[in-house]
Amino acid sequence: MRRVAVLGSTGSIGRTALRVIARQRGLYTLSAITAHSNAALLAEQESAWHPAFVGLVAPGEGGARGGWQTGEGALVDAATRDDVDIVVNAVVGVAGMDATLAALEAGKRVALANKETLVVAGELAAEAGSRGGGEIVPVDSEHSAILQCLAARRPSDVRRLVITASGGPFREWPAERIAAATRSDALRHPTWSMGSKITVDSATLANKALEVIEAHFLFGLPYDRIEVVVHPQSIVHSMVEFVDGSVLAQLGVPSMEVPILYALTHPERVDDAGTPRFDPVNAPPLTFEPVRTDVFPALGLGVEAGRRGGIAPAVFNAANEVAVARFLRGEIPFGGIAAAIERALSTVHGPGGADRESLMDADRRARKVVSEIR
Repeated sequence: MRRVAVLGSTGSIGRTALRVIARQRGLYTLSAITAHSNAALLAEQESAWHPAFVGLVAPGEGGARGGWQTGEGALVDAATRDDVDIVVNAVVGVAGMDATLAALEAGKRVALANKETLVVAGELAAEAGSRGGGEIVPVDSEHSAILQCLAARRPSDVRRLVITASGGPFREWPAERIAAATRSDALRHPTWSMGSKITVDSATLANKALEVIEAHFLFGLPYDRIEVVVHPQSIVHSMVEFVDGSVLAQLGVPSMEVPILYALTHPERVDDAGTPRFDPVNAPPLTFEPVRTDVFPALGLGVEAGRRGGIAPAVFNAANEVAVARFLRGEIPFGGIAAAIERALSTVHGPGGADRESLMDADRRARKVVSEIR
């Protein structure tokens, strides 16, 4: 019986993880759950699961129940408990970084949906895992697909990774219409049901920049061997081309249940009748398109930040987080998200990036730049 902590249990990925664990109760038990501020749903989950640890990072109007741990330290404490073997990190944003690093240093498996950890602190994560013996198994469908296609092959066997993108709700829109897109437009994703931040990231394609940087650290390949293509049906989750010309792809219906289950069981597989099945006969035709990089500049800005390294990925991530939040509040237009990221990257400079302090300083400065845009 493996013991699991789910960080961000009230969000979309967290709730899906609980459904998967519920179907595998003979293999997994839930030891800890945390939420940011949704105390009502967290209380329902506690009543249903009776975990040993419940944490609420930012108690809101509903407050916290007796016995709950509150504050930012709840994430790290949940991730490093002795009664936890696997940490599902479904926290959104850089807020999940410290918990990932601590879990790796404590020798845990981290089923990582919090891609920002590797974007901001990929080198620190590698060092923490080396010191403590922890490991990262990706939850993102794209990186799970790559992991399954690689099947422990060496990086030298790989010619390139091809990460697929749905294209988001604005795939066919002209640039002028995209720049004026509304909040409701951006949240109308054609194939995936996700939280608001990641849905907007999908609309700008900033999420693909984050995934390219994450793939660089997960699989040890340089950026010029990682590509992005648009695949509107979201059935091919990624592809790996090997040096002999062979290409392997992982296919499946758009559901996070499959990559979450695989992150728990890797490298083994278990039977799960509850995961959705792929029917090739009734599936739509599979098509692929190039990315319109001129229309979706956030992708290029993020990949270039990854190439620059140092504090640049932290600046990109922080600027994007604040810009998306401001867009969702109606403070900047959709076209202002990429413009805000570009301003932060051109404004926030400095050496460093190899330690948490310099990364967090860059994060703060980037947030300040974007928050002051009028």
